[in-house]
Amino acid sequence: MSKKSQEDGQRSLPKKQGLYDPRFEHDACGMGMVANIRGEKSNSIIRQALTILKNLTHRGARGAEPNTGDGAGIMIQVPHVFLSRKAERHSFSLPDPGHYGVGIVFLPTDMKHRRAIEIHFEKIIASEGQRLIGWRTVKVNNEALGKTARLAEPKMRMVFIARGAHIPDEMAFERKLSTA
Repeated sequence: MSKKSQEDGQRSLPKKQGLYDPRFEHDACGMGMVANIRGEKSNSIIRQALTILKNLTHRGARGAEPNTGDGAGIMIQVPHVFLSRKAERHSFSLPDPGHYGVGIVFLPTDMKHRRAIEIHFEKIIASEGQRLIGWRTVKVNNEALGKTARLAEPKMRMVFIARGAHIPDEMAFERKLSTA
C-alpha cells in the first residue's frame, strides 16, 4: 500500500503480476476459489468450497424473497465412477476418462420445446465432429427455493459427449468443448 493510500485510509490494488492485472478490477459482490495445486482429488476441497459458499450469502443478486437469488455453483473434476453408474441406468456407457465431456444444460419444462432444443444441440455436437453419448435428467430438490425461483426453474439435463477421433488428446478436447 502506498504512503498516500495509507494516509487517506484507502487500499491500493496490487501491481500487475503473473496472470493478475489491476486494470480488470471492478466492484463485485464476491467469489471464492479452492483448488489443489497438484490436481489431487479430495473431498476436503468440496467441504472448503461449501464453506466459502455459506460465507458468500449475498453473491450479487438476491431477489425479493430471501430464498430466491442468482444461484451459485461449484466446478469439480468429472466423477467418472459415479457418472458411469448413472449412465448404465440410462442404457448407455461412458468411455474412459478424457474421452468424453459432460455438461449441464438448462432447458424448458415443456417436453416438446425441450426435445426440440435437445435435437438442435445434438446437431451442433455432430457438426463439431463429436458424438452424443446420451442425456440424463438431473434430480433436484427444490424445496428450499422461493416461489419466484420455482416459477422460473428450468429442467436440468446432463449431456454426455464423446471425443471425436480427430481430437488428439484430452486438452485439445477440453478446448474444443469450451469453444464450440
